[in-house]
Amino acid sequence: MSSSSSSGVDEMLNEAFDEMFDQEIDSTFDSIVDVQANKPRRRAYIERDREQGHNILWNDYFRENPTYPPQMFRRRFRMNKPLFLRIVDHLTAIRMMAYGQSGDTYDEYLRLGESTALLCLENFTNGIIQLFGDEYLRRPTPEDLQRLLDVGEVRGFPGMIGSIDCMHWEWKNCPTAWRGQYTRGSAKPTIVFEAVASDDLWIWHTFFGLPVKFKFNSHNYRIPYYLTDGIYPKWSTFIQSIPLPQGPKAELFAERQESVRKDVERAFAVLQSRFAIVKNPARLWDKEKIGRIMRISIILHNMIVENERHRYTLYDTSDFVAGESSRSSQVDFSYSTEIPSYISNMLPIRNQIRDQQIHDRLKADLAENIWQKFGNLDE
Repeated sequence: MSSSSSSGVDEMLNEAFDEMFDQEIDSTFDSIVDVQANKPRRRAYIERDREQGHNILWNDYFRENPTYPPQMFRRRFRMNKPLFLRIVDHLTAIRMMAYGQSGDTYDEYLRLGESTALLCLENFTNGIIQLFGDEYLRRPTPEDLQRLLDVGEVRGFPGMIGSIDCMHWEWKNCPTAWRGQYTRGSAKPTIVFEAVASDDLWIWHTFFGLPVKFKFNSHNYRIPYYLTDGIYPKWSTFIQSIPLPQGPKAELFAERQESVRKDVERAFAVLQSRFAIVKNPARLWDKEKIGRIMRISIILHNMIVENERHRYTLYDTSDFVAGESSRSSQVDFSYSTEIPSYISNMLPIRNQIRDQQIHDRLKADLAENIWQKFGNLDE
């Protein structure tokens, strides 16, 4: 009798425990479900009425009689409308590059969210580099090189093919582990951009060892040169100013050299004024994406230069083209680019580029040439 009553109590206790356990499990499950249901979503869908944004944009800039005149279009998109229509499918990307603002700045006007705008910018950079990079980031062709030589000769520098300098672009979101290798005296990480610029503000890649020959003051030279500031070494390809010129000849050379060398600084300033995205600190983490943004900025800059250079070209080289005047510097078409890059072929060119005696002689010849060409203008 006692054993049967004991087993009954055990069964009652087990049933009570199972019921309590099930209730606790259900309660915990319900609380978890309620928390997940009440938790705010990470990204809410917003109906932006993109068709309305498209209509506003079309009426403002692209219909037959737009709200804003061509001058306002040139000011806001940094290029004339025909050039814009040639290259652009992502209008938001152009505005982001021009003003250097965040991705959600134009949400109210263009009806594009931040992530969509950033994706447009990435696709736009990849597309423009693929379509136009080979043409507008090219090395100079023989025709380009001869035009650069002619302009340099008119300005008093035979054999000059441009001026070279560096621009620092602050990297705001540089990873902490990399800050040391990207930091200089300003204590802020920067990315260095080095380029060559010509008188029309076209930005070229740096290029050495080009097939050029020029002669003046009874000396023959076969390697062109750049005008630089004092940070570059005294090689035959770099011609610096004279820090403390003594005498009128040296003073005139320093004045002319520093004036012509401003081409590259003007090009950097125009590039940053056109595309504030390369003037403001870079907010991206990926170095490759930052590099693509710089490359597309240069491509668009060179396209604008090509489209508008006829308005501000200052130097007339038609006498050289027509054969009415003999040029002292010209492209050496007898030079073959098919020569194998053996060490025996490269070492003589390397030694000639780094020869300081050639540098000093070339600098003295240039000072004499500028004095003969411009020395009597002030009298």
